[in-house]
Amino acid sequence: AGQAAWGSREGDSSTARRRPERRPLSVERTKGSEILFGIAPCSLALSQSRRDLFRLFLKQSSGSRRLATSEFVLQATARGVPVHHVRRRELDALCRGQVHQGVCLEATPLRFKSLEDAEKPDLGDEKSPNRQLIWLVLEQIQDPMNLGAVLRSAYFLGVDRVVTSQRNSCPLTPTVSKASSGAMEVFDVYSTDDLRSFLKAKTAEGWEVVGTVSKPEDVENVPVTSCLEFRWNKPIIIVIGSEGDGLSLETQLLCHRMLAIPPGRALHPGIESLNVSVAAGILLHSICSQKLRHGD
Repeated sequence: AGQAAWGSREGDSSTARRRPERRPLSVERTKGSEILFGIAPCSLALSQSRRDLFRLFLKQSSGSRRLATSEFVLQATARGVPVHHVRRRELDALCRGQVHQGVCLEATPLRFKSLEDAEKPDLGDEKSPNRQLIWLVLEQIQDPMNLGAVLRSAYFLGVDRVVTSQRNSCPLTPTVSKASSGAMEVFDVYSTDDLRSFLKAKTAEGWEVVGTVSKPEDVENVPVTSCLEFRWNKPIIIVIGSEGDGLSLETQLLCHRMLAIPPGRALHPGIESLNVSVAAGILLHSICSQKLRHGD
């Protein structure tokens, strides 16, 4: 039966004529390019001038989705980016099965900015040099979904700078941009290959360095404060550690204090901590809300 079925598929030329086999789109990528995917990352990348843009790929659509598609066509045309209307499976192949929402964009990657650039004041700093500054430092965050979610929260809540450690940290990939809902396209991310020296230098400049910990009992030689009780009145750096191990001991010892999120119940062993991006959101909200109140 298997042979018969195989033979019928091979020999039925009329079926082949009725359903011609269409090859998926073959995209020969520009050297050094990557494929962004998703409505927010692609739209924001088109509206900014931070990437070189090569081609926009849109799902062939009709009805209500045509309006969103036409907006993308206008954006791409304004930037001189060629537009290709393709089938869904071709978009799936472009971004390797990620959730593309009908949009992919071929562009150059975004890179981390140098720490020297981070020290330059932005327009807001110049207008109000004495305002409270919050920098977020990420030590060895490796999961792109976590990094994207942290960047989204940091951007939303008003963090002034985000700095990552170069070693064992996730690069700024299309997945990070999608997880950040496009915040990565508008929010600079800085990097340092010497996190310890950076933290020591900021301490010498009068900044307070505050670490984070999920289990206060694991911390030695550094005072631990609940994020609900933490108060600050000078520039601060919040340091968040890796998904599995948290902050390294060397980094902990450079912190003036550690912050913990108090749980709302007695916790069952094995589920005693939060996802790093969720913890970052809670901590940043607790800290940034004071900044907003003081600014009123």
